[in-house]
Amino acid sequence: MADVTSLKQRFVERFGGNASDISVFQAPGRVNLIGEHTDYNGGAVFPAALTFGTTLLIAPRQDGRLSFASTNFPYSLEISADDIAYADEHDWANYPKGIVWELARQGVGLSQGYSFLYHGEIPNGSGLSSSASIEVVTAYALLTLEGQPTDKIAIARWSQHAENEYIGVKCGIMDQFAVANGRKDHAILLDCDTLDYTLVPFRSGDYKIVISNTNKRRGLVDSKYNERRSECDRAVADLKGAVPDLALLGQLTPAQFESHQRLIENDTVRRRARHVIEEIDRVKQSMAVLGQDDLAAFGKLMNASHDSLRDLYEVTGKELDAMVDAARRVPGVLGARMTGAGFGGCTVSLVHRDSVERFKADVGREYEAKTGLRADFYVCDIGDGVREIKGGA
Repeated sequence: MADVTSLKQRFVERFGGNASDISVFQAPGRVNLIGEHTDYNGGAVFPAALTFGTTLLIAPRQDGRLSFASTNFPYSLEISADDIAYADEHDWANYPKGIVWELARQGVGLSQGYSFLYHGEIPNGSGLSSSASIEVVTAYALLTLEGQPTDKIAIARWSQHAENEYIGVKCGIMDQFAVANGRKDHAILLDCDTLDYTLVPFRSGDYKIVISNTNKRRGLVDSKYNERRSECDRAVADLKGAVPDLALLGQLTPAQFESHQRLIENDTVRRRARHVIEEIDRVKQSMAVLGQDDLAAFGKLMNASHDSLRDLYEVTGKELDAMVDAARRVPGVLGARMTGAGFGGCTVSLVHRDSVERFKADVGREYEAKTGLRADFYVCDIGDGVREIKGGA
């Protein structure tokens, strides 16, 4: 958790005013524990909010202007509250600007100007949802200070829409939803189509979630993501001969897929579909085994998920595979898998607390030897979604 007292001091040094006028909000990052590339196929995902994320300090101002600054980036911006068109040169500030734009679309105009100071603890480009964290914390703060309802499902929808239409990134809703609606010591079983969700207790006991950042730039993500989506669409088209009403792969049961997979003529497309069907089933199995606090069984499902993403969906790459291979060799590791879109980013592992230091040393050394890249490690607990921080803590 950020040091709110020192951040308030930095806020006053930058913007003036009194510390007593500053409100503080926090939104977490998120990790998807299992259920990868299922969201756009009508399946479930299984994310959890983390205990670190983005802290926002915000105070009203009387000149009707919006001023954005960050402790993480040198770029800052001051604009009129009426001047919120997207501009490439506004860099990271486009994310909070996009929320102001979206709130105006929803009929929530701002009654005054604001000064914003962001402090991010999420590594940029790590795949842990720094952009969703900024969007959700901005929306929640502005709605709170404007005396508007803070419906967290609406905040997730609006934040996703801002990223889709204002920023121009066609992301799904999982990131914003988990950041807004997470709960301490719970994962979220989320149907990305209906937004039906269940909070599932994640009682990790002596085990820690360790996120390992490959620090590999994810240059292939966009092109391969679009390629995988089109392959899944082809599988649906081929299967319609047997299931005429089929719109998404996630609507198939495993038994239906086994009965009709021969209709998918292309072997690569068939393997993509098999991953989706089996991964959705792994998500459902995860809910069941965690209900019994069977972490060992969940670890096996994590391993199976990564292997499927490597062999059937082919979105891992040598860096993620090297990281997972090294992780699985450490005693006390129940499971390890890539998390996120793939081709870089992070892995998530379930590690006994007595093995965490060895994990960081062994995995870091082996990963660097294989790839020439230095890994970063984050030992995590599952935390709450967006909230206001009262009293400086």
